[in-house]
Amino acid sequence: MTDQVDTLFTRIIKREIPAEIVYEDDLCIAINDIAPQAAVHVLLIPKQQIPRLADATESERAILGHLMLVAGDISRQLGVDEAFRLVVNNGADAGQTVFHLHLHILANPKDSKQFSESDIGI
Repeated sequence: MTDQVDTLFTRIIKREIPAEIVYEDDLCIAINDIAPQAAVHVLLIPKQQIPRLADATESERAILGHLMLVAGDISRQLGVDEAFRLVVNNGADAGQTVFHLHLHILANPKDSKQFSESDIGI
């Protein structure tokens, strides 16, 4: 962790706040969203605190790539690898409310309503 102020996500990573963990490794953690916007709504969070995607530097290249690969792994684990979305909100005006970079993995299994572009309000 950095010397930045702890966010909700750093407190979850430190196990100070409970969360339903879907995946974890040395670099990241994935949890079910507490207010899901789709049948599957997982937050994929790097353990290293990066406030926004736009704040990432060359030194975070490996972790950003790792997050993409893990998103694919999680989608396969959850059985939604044929149709899912990754959403990153960058900044308050884009809907970011927790300033610790995170990816939203969103999917609706085949037997539930499929979402359209206008359905994603996260």
